[in-house]
Amino acid sequence: MITPVILCGGSGTRLWPLSRKSYPKQFSKLIGDQSLFQMSASRVHGDGYAQPLVLTNADFRFIVAEQLTELGIDPGAVLIEPEGRNTAPAILAAAFYLIAKDPEAMLLVLPSDHNVPYAALFSKTVQKGKQAALAGDMVTFGIQPTRPETGYGYLELETQSVDGEVVKLKRFVEKPDSTAAQAMLDTGTYLWNGGIFLFKAQVIIDAFKAHKPDLIEPVKMAVDDANTDLGFLRLAVEPWGAAEDISIDYAVMEAAQNLSVVPFCGNWSDLGDWDSVWREGEETNNGLVTSGAAMGIDCENTLLRSEAKGQELVGIGLHDIIAVAMPDAVLVAHKDRAQDVKLAVQALKEKKASQAMQHPRDHRPWGSFECLYMGKRFQVKRIVVKPGGILSLQSHVHRSEHWIVVEGTAKVTIGEDVKLVGENQSVYIPVGDKHRMENPGKVPMVLIEVQTGSYLGEDDIVRYEDVYARE
Repeated sequence: MITPVILCGGSGTRLWPLSRKSYPKQFSKLIGDQSLFQMSASRVHGDGYAQPLVLTNADFRFIVAEQLTELGIDPGAVLIEPEGRNTAPAILAAAFYLIAKDPEAMLLVLPSDHNVPYAALFSKTVQKGKQAALAGDMVTFGIQPTRPETGYGYLELETQSVDGEVVKLKRFVEKPDSTAAQAMLDTGTYLWNGGIFLFKAQVIIDAFKAHKPDLIEPVKMAVDDANTDLGFLRLAVEPWGAAEDISIDYAVMEAAQNLSVVPFCGNWSDLGDWDSVWREGEETNNGLVTSGAAMGIDCENTLLRSEAKGQELVGIGLHDIIAVAMPDAVLVAHKDRAQDVKLAVQALKEKKASQAMQHPRDHRPWGSFECLYMGKRFQVKRIVVKPGGILSLQSHVHRSEHWIVVEGTAKVTIGEDVKLVGENQSVYIPVGDKHRMENPGKVPMVLIEVQTGSYLGEDDIVRYEDVYARE
């Protein structure tokens, strides 16, 4: 059996304003009805695959669990990284965890944010690499290039692959300029580096021992001293923090000799920027791609995307333009500058604008909330609590709250008083009173919260009890 290892801790900035640090692109429905993470998990679910192992961080652990539950997929384990240390420590941690359970464990390492529409072809390609992996090779999967792309790294093959069969890897190539990219495309012996790997756990551990031995001790200790928390496995903080922040390519792959490549000839995209989202979208006419409440008039080779209900986005006479509208931010850029969207994030950070990192909808283990209006000494929020969701027992030092239920039924605790609050009913929580809200029903519960006070920040919370074990 092959164990999928899904790396799910990144927070890309080139898809801002949709992708932000608080809710990155892998959890969004960029293409189709599933998130990119769900598409990745579905792709490696079924015959020939064991339960997936997911590596993510504490902020995303409940999102991971919820999105897998929606698919009916039970993860073998969800490992929580105390902080981001890049792909090398993450993959090594997965190898140590799996080999302790099965000395013959085989890992299929894949990102959580790629679009690969043909799952059957992908699995067939993985099976082609299995024999080489069993023989002790570290197998990577290269993507057949369709254009002289400068945003990807490349794999140089020893020889051209016949019918997509396994060949030896000659070297990894950094992202090229346009001239070099065209030259590599013309030779036929270069593939895009998709960041997907297949190897036995012992083989990758031996590779780290040979080429990056300083990672062995801290990562193994982080796994050995990990703590179970509500079904998740938290890697030990101190040894994990001592591990070098380094990618798997730099740590091991570029120095290793036992490397093979399997070409993948199906459609693939890392959806790394808005230009790639446009390329993968369904064109209406003249290269116009729209999403949500968006429309174009006399537009060519343009992406128009609205992510807010009731917000109409209309483009007129646009050529080679990207326009993405969120409730709290709008991006307008030329398609040639898609790789530079990260500059907008950097500029907003310097401005200390919350839009740089914070998504307008704040996702929590119990549901989500979003700010509808912020005024002087008051704030209005829309809160959605999932069936069975329970907020922490808490109080506030600086604000009071009014809750108005608009959908479903809320079970509300204020001090020693516990009562049910139905649609069109409201309650008042004075400053300093202990309170809690939960949804005892079978459908989502929606309420409007009006906060009033001298300070309305999310850190004005004194937490007494929390079923989700948050600090």
